[in-house]
Amino acid sequence: MFQHVFAEMNHMLDEIMKHYPAAQESQKQQLIQKWNMLKTMSDGIIDEWLSFEEKMGEFRQHTEVPSTLFSEQTPEMEMNDFVRGQGYFRLLMYRQAAQQFSQVIRYYPDSLLSRMYLAMAHLYLEETQEANKHFEWILPLAKSQKLKAMIYNALGCIAVKNGNPGKAQEFFALAIQCDPTLPDPLMNLKVCQQKRGQLQYGSQLISLM
Repeated sequence: MFQHVFAEMNHMLDEIMKHYPAAQESQKQQLIQKWNMLKTMSDGIIDEWLSFEEKMGEFRQHTEVPSTLFSEQTPEMEMNDFVRGQGYFRLLMYRQAAQQFSQVIRYYPDSLLSRMYLAMAHLYLEETQEANKHFEWILPLAKSQKLKAMIYNALGCIAVKNGNPGKAQEFFALAIQCDPTLPDPLMNLKVCQQKRGQLQYGSQLISLM
């Protein structure tokens, strides 16, 4: 259902981008009107999606077993900022997600899950220094071996991005040692050794949502 809608929206946007530079003034006005319509549709879809996420979050709070990565259902998970942050993260809107989770940790600075989302959002935004700071904050407090593996894997990706493949391989090896079932660090180790391919991170966190 959504694939068809977004396919049509993408096609229309492609046409606008293609024809706008060479268009006459009257045609440009028509194309701008179409762009404004797409912008309105996009904003409406996002608002509806976030409203849906909030309702889903309310249901999850009362029905789901807490994730094994985190010991229990914690108060911050009931915050609108947290639920909206998860919604933005799902939509790959990492800047907005980071803003929401920054608000959460203002009130719950010890929330490992919120910091994990925040760190991953910064990593996707290529803000490696900020991401590194949060990962290193979480690491000594992480009780789950899977969570430690995810953090070491992320630190390895940051090391690659910072031009330190040797350190990256150490982090990936630690991640594999913590949780051999986690696929990302093994794939990243091969990427690092072969010097080709795409780094993988955050897939396990996304699967929790």
